[in-house]
Amino acid sequence: MSTDPAYRAANTVAPIVEAHFARTLEEARKMGEDGLAPQPSAQAIAAIVNATFWASFRPEEGRFPKISLAYLPPEQAGQPMLFEHPLPLNAGVLTKLAPAVERPEIHLGVWNYGDELKVWGTTRTIPSFCFVLEDVEPALLVIKHRRLDGYGKYANVAVLKGEVVKVIDEKGTSLPDCPALLKALLAFTSDATDSLQQSVNVLVQLSASMRAHGHGGTVLVVPSESDRWRESIAQPILYSVTPAFSALSELIRQEVTEEDRRQWASALRRAVDTIGGMTAVDGATVINDRYEVLAFGAKIRRNEGSPPVDKWVITEPVVGNLPIVVQPTEHGGTRHLSAAQFVYDQRDALALVASQDGKFTVFAWSPCEQMVHAHRVESLLM
Repeated sequence: MSTDPAYRAANTVAPIVEAHFARTLEEARKMGEDGLAPQPSAQAIAAIVNATFWASFRPEEGRFPKISLAYLPPEQAGQPMLFEHPLPLNAGVLTKLAPAVERPEIHLGVWNYGDELKVWGTTRTIPSFCFVLEDVEPALLVIKHRRLDGYGKYANVAVLKGEVVKVIDEKGTSLPDCPALLKALLAFTSDATDSLQQSVNVLVQLSASMRAHGHGGTVLVVPSESDRWRESIAQPILYSVTPAFSALSELIRQEVTEEDRRQWASALRRAVDTIGGMTAVDGATVINDRYEVLAFGAKIRRNEGSPPVDKWVITEPVVGNLPIVVQPTEHGGTRHLSAAQFVYDQRDALALVASQDGKFTVFAWSPCEQMVHAHRVESLLM
């Protein structure tokens, strides 16, 4: 049995996460999906979280571990690497294994052996809705699962930072009842399985990519049928793109067979990262709602005759969140202020803002509140 001390937040979050996976897996089965991941019990969830939490504080060769654990039997892991003797699940074992599995998309497999959870080996392949726990940094853990379509960033379920537990509000109940705003912002919370999922998912992948480079950046998403956005950009635009860069747009519209899916997903990832890299250049990257790149390094300016934005409302997609209205000086710096001003002047646009410290905000105009709405979504992008 594990000798790690008890981490209170593990027991707090375990039944909530158990209920999430039970509901999600049941919904997928009703849709006729098969080959799904096993249902994790609250006891298993708490044990995995507890061991990983204490391992996160233990540096190995001067480096803190970055581990990803997946709860599944070896039989569901494609071509796993199996240990001859499964290892006990505790902080000491995880710390020792961490250097071997810190690269992206490698998971330590965890499963039940009698009454005990053990680490059976490693895998790059996991089924849909598989419980995954990622150690991001000391005391920061993210519970997530593989999306049903298998592409891109996993869907986050909960974020644990020390004793603070944030459960993702996947249905957007923390948002105001405002259809136009919900349509824009639910793209970052919903794990929908309808025909819009692919497009929705790409916007999340782009956000994760621009956050990952650590330079900070801004993406402005504007309507494809209008050039009015240029009124809010200083002219001339140094890095204007003509014709529009359409590699990502073409991939999204492409019909993909199951045989070509892996190659298509790789090409899509490269296209997303290409655009994500542009956001590291000082200024904003402008794309339209078809994901065509129109410009980058663009300087936002206030429309002539438009008043400066003086406040906005902030929400975060976590259960129990309450909206708060803030002044510009209370949230972010000049990058956030210019993005908010752009959305205030261009009310049919979105602005995605990554800070150098990892914070990420989606700005949209709320017609119901008659105010710019800032949605803090970094908890979805870890």
